[in-house]
Amino acid sequence: MRYLLTALCGMFPLAAAAAETASAPLDMTQTTVGIIALIVFALAYVLVVMEEWLHLRKSIPVLLGAVIIWGMIGATYAQIGNTEIVGDTVRHSLVEYAELFLFLLVAMTYINTLDERGVFNALRGWLVSRGFSLRTLFWLTGLIAFFLSPVADNMTTALVMASVAIAVGSGHPKFVTVACINIVVAANAGGAWSPFGDITTLMVWQKGVFPAHEFLVLFFPSLVSWLIPAVIMSTQVPKATPEPLAVRPVIRYGGIVVCFMFLGTIALTVTLHAALHLPPALGMMGGLGALMLTSYALNRVGKRGAEDEMHHQFIDQGGLSDAEGSDPHRPRRLNTFNQVARSEWDTLLFFYGIIMCVGGLGTLGYLAVGSQMLYGVLGPTVANVLVGIISAVIDNIPVMFAVLSMFPEMSDGQWLLATLTAGIGGSLLAIGSAAGVAVMGTARGYYTFFGHLRWSWAIGLGYAAGIWVHFLINGEYFAPGCC
Repeated sequence: MRYLLTALCGMFPLAAAAAETASAPLDMTQTTVGIIALIVFALAYVLVVMEEWLHLRKSIPVLLGAVIIWGMIGATYAQIGNTEIVGDTVRHSLVEYAELFLFLLVAMTYINTLDERGVFNALRGWLVSRGFSLRTLFWLTGLIAFFLSPVADNMTTALVMASVAIAVGSGHPKFVTVACINIVVAANAGGAWSPFGDITTLMVWQKGVFPAHEFLVLFFPSLVSWLIPAVIMSTQVPKATPEPLAVRPVIRYGGIVVCFMFLGTIALTVTLHAALHLPPALGMMGGLGALMLTSYALNRVGKRGAEDEMHHQFIDQGGLSDAEGSDPHRPRRLNTFNQVARSEWDTLLFFYGIIMCVGGLGTLGYLAVGSQMLYGVLGPTVANVLVGIISAVIDNIPVMFAVLSMFPEMSDGQWLLATLTAGIGGSLLAIGSAAGVAVMGTARGYYTFFGHLRWSWAIGLGYAAGIWVHFLINGEYFAPGCC
């Protein structure tokens, strides 16, 4: 093992002066280690982008990329006899990931529970059974996506609303295409004005850049960024009214209770963070415990009804039947741990890989160089506008994490601008956001990369207008030390 370590260190020679600054992070952007690490990250992210074609889970390349990058960094620092700084930096990245992981795990568990209780199916069933015109449905699905995504996150919202568009748009493929694009844009825009609506806003809030209520000032810029492309695309919606579908909207036993539990958990999290400055993950984990206790109580209350149901069916049908059959009104056991298991583990592990990879590149010195190039040379306004454009290609999560890792000196108005552009900029391309990628998988044949690209110019107009409105109505936030 000693010879292997020696060989690895020999591959990455450092300047003799490096030993003198062993207590501080080394600038390795021009070294072999730095260049190889950058190539490893680039290759890993290419594989992430090609997930749909390769059918390779997006977490795999970044997990491997993270261990390769940090392995090279560790070997380099071991050469100069300073492994402490590497361990401390890795632990810092792990703490950041742990807070994000616990928060998202609870949020996903609540969303899975609401889905299992039929809350989203009831919403979908109500919409498709009303007999609305296609144009009305175009605006309704977009409006609901804009106001639901701040609570339920943009990806879940986009999937639910896209399923509505597909259900009612049978025989009208043109409607399904523009409706799905509208839903993705609305969900991303809605997520930008809430700390819970998007991973990027959640990261900004958890970093403590500004309190939760300050995100609300992005409401009108976000609304404008959605309305402009929506108005343009609505002209292409066919003037037709589909036949109402015979769908009975029903929420399973305990579904409404879980809805209030979710809202209560969000309120608890915001209160603890604002009043006591406790990490948001703590409030969310408390909400998870409350959900488990509530599910226990619901199961105890519903157990008697389920036993009576089985007894009557045994008598009427001459045999035993499943007490958890298809009748949605029948008490059905709620197992919270099953909903935890149903979480998007590929996504959660992907976030780990991204955070560790970007943390490694920061340790090598690339984030300092990027911060100087973007915010030092171009200025914060141009840099933050570019953040949104870059996020459409690379995905907003690593871009925002890189910005937060750089943590340039900016006013609250500029931080809000970065948050806004990272949220709505992902709508410029179908692959720029989790919502767009998810809907591409659900609405195959209707919502495609090139179908979305056809309307990128209209979405770009909304992107520019949203930025303009932010400067127009939130000017006071750009003054140094304003908040």
